[in-house]
Amino acid sequence: MTVVENFSGEGRLRVDKWLWHARFFKSRNLSAKLAASGKLRVNRKIVRKSKYTVQPGDILTFPKGKDIRVIEIVALGERRGPVAEAQMLYIDLSSPETKPEEQLIIKRHQRASRPTKSDRRAIERFKGQSL
Repeated sequence: MTVVENFSGEGRLRVDKWLWHARFFKSRNLSAKLAASGKLRVNRKIVRKSKYTVQPGDILTFPKGKDIRVIEIVALGERRGPVAEAQMLYIDLSSPETKPEEQLIIKRHQRASRPTKSDRRAIERFKGQSL
């Protein structure tokens, strides 16, 4: 993996291009929209332009879905490569994700409909009642 260098000799890359290389967004246009929205921070500084340049060691904070991602840039990519290559460009500093069991419980509570038969049995077991 090579580092992209600009004319001054420093390794820097546009933030929208880096987010696209690191596969956080499907298109460069989506990453540019995030930067223009003012919801992206680089080293705690709000970024409002997609032409803002980043370098290894910078910390990015941005919303992705329902989560807030905190990412430290380790390297600048030369291209948008496979996932394994893209994951080598950063270290994820975000809090660990919830466990699969917790996600299942959250999904059950987000339903607008009545509990299913298995949900009812699980609730009764939890309350200590028998069938």
